[in-house]
Amino acid sequence: MGQDVTRLPRDELRELQDERLAETVAHAYENVEFFRRRFDEAGVSPADVESIENIETLPLTAKEAFDDEYPTGLFAEDLAEVVRLHASSGTTSKPKLVGYTEGDLDVWATVIARSLGAVGLGRDDVLQNAYGMGLFTGGFGFHDGATELGMTVLPIGSGQTEKHIELMNDLESDAICLTPSYALYLAERAAELGHDPANLPLSVVLYGAEPCTEPMRDEIEKRLGAMAVENYGLSEIIGPGVAAECPQQDGLHIWEDHFYPEVIDPATGESLDEGEEGELVLTTLTKEALPMVRYRTGDMTTLDYDTCGCGRTAVRMNGVTGRTDDLLIVRGVNLYPSEIESVVLEFDAVAPHYRIDLDREGSLDRLELTVELAEGFDGSTGDLEERLADRLQSVLSFTPDELRLVEPGSIERTVVGKVQRVYDHR
Repeated sequence: MGQDVTRLPRDELRELQDERLAETVAHAYENVEFFRRRFDEAGVSPADVESIENIETLPLTAKEAFDDEYPTGLFAEDLAEVVRLHASSGTTSKPKLVGYTEGDLDVWATVIARSLGAVGLGRDDVLQNAYGMGLFTGGFGFHDGATELGMTVLPIGSGQTEKHIELMNDLESDAICLTPSYALYLAERAAELGHDPANLPLSVVLYGAEPCTEPMRDEIEKRLGAMAVENYGLSEIIGPGVAAECPQQDGLHIWEDHFYPEVIDPATGESLDEGEEGELVLTTLTKEALPMVRYRTGDMTTLDYDTCGCGRTAVRMNGVTGRTDDLLIVRGVNLYPSEIESVVLEFDAVAPHYRIDLDREGSLDRLELTVELAEGFDGSTGDLEERLADRLQSVLSFTPDELRLVEPGSIERTVVGKVQRVYDHR
């Protein structure tokens, strides 16, 4: 076996990144009119990019490029060389169409297999795939990566919760990949069917595709009696497989031999130092069909280059604290939904289910926060509302215009797809 690239000394990894960045920039410039035009406007050519040190001379790429170049204007390969297409949900615009060559699919399977192996999964383990097997990248990404690793895969997909629980027990499945909201729903449904969720055979819960705060992760682990680890990715870069947690649960390792990360100030575009929070920017280093140069993910995070307790030298990104396009500005206060969630879930008396409704009265914005009570709650809702409001004010300098506590099960569950937490009626 060759040397584990995730444990390379940083200087050796940098040499590999230097070589691959130069190749990627040349590939993008020669084959994608969008990048050729953008590089020319910035006064930079592939010959100017000899190493990672030159990356800041390259222009940033915004998500609007996918709208402007829809459907395949960003592809560096003809469709004859593209063997698969996936797409983002396209909830606010045209879907972001992404393509893969055979080589890209090999890379994708490799990084997913690496992510699964990082938490100790392997050939002897059974994985239940609860992601949609369609245009969304999650389902096929995990399927191919787990197959590459030699795992036994059950491609059940999203929904079919009873089938998931039945086969999980019958086959003693070791792991499941799904959204964090669906993990909680699966635990609820298992209990309704007479199972103790904590006694299900799962040892690893692989979650992603939605924000998940530490309190929610703790809730998933408690309810399912398994280690819950986050996986990160986005369709524009490759899908899941960009970064993954190891059992240390101390940040997600970015697989830097394929994806080069930066953190920038989202307002100015200036690069930030290690440990400073900003917007994650990613450059693909091995993609053929859809090379991305300095792509603004919209995800807010920090980077940690210290060697992990697991021995890997691959940089770790901390959990995404919010998205630049999810920022709520209410009466002059900047809030991310994940910040509200973190405060709410400090309280054992509430369940990890909430919704935020935004309205406007005249020229003023109003925010209503609805939170479910925990099963078996028998205290004073008035006292709990007051303590929640005080804590929100203390931590976020913000109090919702209306705070409602509702009975368990009152908030609609998301069984298929990503959960919706924010409803903007303005």
